[in-house]
Amino acid sequence: MCPVAGVDVSVVMPVRDAAGTLEAAVASVLSSRGIELELICIDDGSQDASGDLLDRAAARDRRVRVLHTGAHGIVAALNAGLDRAAASLVARMDADDEMLPERLAAQVAHLQGWPEVTLVGCQVECFREDGLREGYRLYSEWVNQLIEPEEIEREVFVECPIPHPTWTFRRDPIRALGGYRDRGWPEDLDLLYRVLARGARLGKVPRVLHRWRDHPGRLSRVDSSYEREAFARVKARFLPVLHPMTAAIVWGAGRTGRRLVRLLEGEGLPTRALLDINPRRIGTTWRGIPIFSPDRLATRAAAWLGEGLRVLVAVASRGARQQIREELGKLGLVEGRDFLMVA
Repeated sequence: MCPVAGVDVSVVMPVRDAAGTLEAAVASVLSSRGIELELICIDDGSQDASGDLLDRAAARDRRVRVLHTGAHGIVAALNAGLDRAAASLVARMDADDEMLPERLAAQVAHLQGWPEVTLVGCQVECFREDGLREGYRLYSEWVNQLIEPEEIEREVFVECPIPHPTWTFRRDPIRALGGYRDRGWPEDLDLLYRVLARGARLGKVPRVLHRWRDHPGRLSRVDSSYEREAFARVKARFLPVLHPMTAAIVWGAGRTGRRLVRLLEGEGLPTRALLDINPRRIGTTWRGIPIFSPDRLATRAAAWLGEGLRVLVAVASRGARQQIREELGKLGLVEGRDFLMVA
C-alpha cells in the first residue's frame, strides 16, 4: 500500500462482514468535499464479500488503501490503521455508517481553530432500517445537546458523549498515549479518559454530519466489552484519576449505585455514605455503608467536601439526574468540583 501524498486526513475504517453496508460507507467517505483524504480499510478477517468489495474499491480509487488481516478484533484493527495513517489528523468511520460530504472539512477546520482540542466529533442522525428504538433515539438527542468542551466533560461519566464513529483526532497525541487498548471494556471511553487525563480537551462540530446506523448485529450489542458492567468498570477506573477524592458519597442505593460502590472499592476508593429517596432504604446499611436521605447533605456537605469527598450521582434516569443537579446546585455545590453525574 502506497500512502496518498499530501493528505489532510486519514480515515480509518475497520471492517468485518459488512458487505451489506460497506459500499455505501465507502462511497460516503470518498464523496467528502473540501479535503484531501486517504481511506484506510482494515479487513478484520471477514468471511463474507467484504474483502473483495474493498479490493475493487481500491482498484477504482487510489485514495482507498486495504489491509487484510486475521480476525484480531476492533482494537487491533484500529491500531493497524492508526499506524499506517499518513496524515497528522485521523478520522474514524464504521463500515455500516455514512458520513456527510462536509464532515471531514468541518472537523479539520475545528481542530485548526481550537489548538487545545485533541479530538472532535459532530452531531449525529441515528437510523435503523426497521425503525429506531427508543434507547438510541434518546441517546442521540442527548449527545447532540453536548457541544462545548465543558458540556462534554461534564457528562463523560454518564455515557460516551462523542459517538466513536464521528471522531477526528490529532494522530501524534493518540499515538503517544499508546493508541487504543483492549481492557475488556469500551475502547472509545478508555481512550477518551486518557486524553482528558493528559489535560487535552474534547470538542464537537454543532452540525449533523454523520449518519449512525443501529442494527441487531452492531458490536455494542453483541460484544461483552460493551455490557453495562464493562462500562461501569472503566468509569470506576478513571473516576479517581480525573477527579481525585479521598472517598465517595454515592447518591443512589439502587442497582446502579451499588455497582459503582463495589467497583470503586476494587479501585481502592471507599464510599463513606449512600443517599437514597426510598424510605425503605433510609436508615439501613449496605456492605456496612450507611444509607441516608439526601437531606443529610444540607448539614454534612461542607464537612464531607472539606475532607476531600465528592458526591457521585449514580442514577439511571435522565430526568432524575437533572432534578438532582438542580437540588445540589441549590446547596451551593458545583458540578465537576463537588459532584459528578455517573450512570
